[in-house]
Amino acid sequence: MAEEPLQTKPMRAAASNTKPRFDVPANSCDAHFHVFEPGFAHVPNPLYTFPDGTLEQYLRLTEWLGIERMVLVQPTYYGTDNSLLLQALAKAGPRCRGVVRIEDDTSDEELDRYHELGVRAIRLDLFSRASWPTDDIIAYVRKMAARARPRGWHVQFYTPGTVVRDLLPFLADFEDTFVIDHMGYMKESDGLTQGDFDRLVRVLDGGNGYIKLSGPYRIAKDKPLSSVEPIGRALVAARPDRLLWGSDWPHLPDGQRDTGELLNLLADWAPDEADRHQILVAAPERLFYTD
Repeated sequence: MAEEPLQTKPMRAAASNTKPRFDVPANSCDAHFHVFEPGFAHVPNPLYTFPDGTLEQYLRLTEWLGIERMVLVQPTYYGTDNSLLLQALAKAGPRCRGVVRIEDDTSDEELDRYHELGVRAIRLDLFSRASWPTDDIIAYVRKMAARARPRGWHVQFYTPGTVVRDLLPFLADFEDTFVIDHMGYMKESDGLTQGDFDRLVRVLDGGNGYIKLSGPYRIAKDKPLSSVEPIGRALVAARPDRLLWGSDWPHLPDGQRDTGELLNLLADWAPDEADRHQILVAAPERLFYTD
């Protein structure tokens, strides 16, 4: 029997979000958001009810916060049907880039079309593959990286921290560019340890990976967001040039969450203006806006 989907909350008004308490640099990028619009088919038994999070609402938020660029990431809600993502990219224009999910047999012609529309990465859902043997996951990662490579794309991991932990020996030597969502998803409640996180930081420091400073509430769970500060500071201390900030808007299932509060975490995690420029401007420029 399928679990009841999470009940999403209505989206808060853009102007009710906290304003940034630092100067947001020009060309700052939100490297992780989703949109949902009526009229697009969702996967069977989605994890959450239809969210209140349209492109129009999101763009009002970015104007309020001073975010000029953004990366639209395909959510699990729509599976590998990227129709809405492509429509949103066309509406938002070249300031917006995309990260798609694809089937194994998606054609090269389709990927080339995606590229023309602004797609620059493939999202790998490793939550749905978490029960696979590690060698099978590695084979899947290599297959998807081979699809991304000819277009100058990268691969992004949406994955539980336990899978991140098991992939670290592989990722340390992985030659393709990759991004790990949501700060590695290293939750204590899943049995992840400080030692696991330290190994992740070493891979970030010496490999070809990037980490998104997104979804800190996913790690904090019932604790305050300040509980994630040691993780954020450690990542910034290691390689600020290999970090991206993402709002994770519309903060499923809690549309009432304050996106400005999440942006302001950078004031504490990356108090140096040059580090914030790396995170908000330089790193996303490198991954999404070089062509």
